[in-house]
Amino acid sequence: MMRLAVLCSPESWYFKDLCRAADGRYDLAPLPFRRLQSGLDNAGVSVSSGNEDLGAYDAVLVRTMPPGSLEQVVFRMDALAALQAEGTCVVNPPKALEAAVDKYLATLLLRRAGLDVPRTIAAQGANEAMVAFSELGGDVVIKPLFGGEGRGITRLADEALAERAFKMLEQLGGLIYLQEFVPHAGYDLRLFVVGNRVLGMRRSNDRDWRTNVSRGATTEALVVEDRLAEIARRAARAIGAPLAGVDLLPTLDGRLLALEVNAVPGWKALSKTLRIDVAALVLECLRDQVVQQSMSNKLCVANP
Repeated sequence: MMRLAVLCSPESWYFKDLCRAADGRYDLAPLPFRRLQSGLDNAGVSVSSGNEDLGAYDAVLVRTMPPGSLEQVVFRMDALAALQAEGTCVVNPPKALEAAVDKYLATLLLRRAGLDVPRTIAAQGANEAMVAFSELGGDVVIKPLFGGEGRGITRLADEALAERAFKMLEQLGGLIYLQEFVPHAGYDLRLFVVGNRVLGMRRSNDRDWRTNVSRGATTEALVVEDRLAEIARRAARAIGAPLAGVDLLPTLDGRLLALEVNAVPGWKALSKTLRIDVAALVLECLRDQVVQQSMSNKLCVANP
């Protein structure tokens, strides 16, 4: 029986869904990210959550990314990287988590992978942001660099309001991350990459230009054609995530824009929409990743 540590709240719907899908074939333990700690000495490195040694588990699934100070966030990623280097399978890998949570870096990696992305400008000052506002057509979407589910995303098409928003962000020491507003038909595509499989749904919202389910969007099953599946896989590979949610936006002029990649993707709406046991697929993906990690560890030992 595989032992899996899940960094999440024990009350999480996702943890309960994983337990249901495990059906006694996996031993799952919910462990809090906030209690992560690490010890170093000449004998090696240990990473634990509370009294639980994460190195004793076959795999660690990151199911949440709680807010924290810069020091706390950096330490969490460093600790997971140390755990991975010691031979424990971590999904998603810390490098993928770091890339996906940083919208600027994620967009950069998607563009490097040859995917079409919205025109984007990141600025640190209000004056530079106002020039960017004009360059992007005077109709932009401003996004927090970190965050998801549409939180903090605002559309600005008024010059005076844009200037006020940019000055406030500058005073707070925040980055001003702007993307052109792209006219669309009121829907986007959420593709869920789980190992070698790609699932999909279409999200529509006739009350808001944002298509997040948390914003009231409705969903319908999507037949994932080969072209869409390949784009989703390229996006997931670009950030190094075997488990990823990829958001694509079909534009009115026929383009397909890669908006972002979520390295801690939810599947509640997807399971309900497709009537597929996504949690079971996630567990299969974890098993496959453990096998790959074990083979990699053996190669490292054979070829030091």
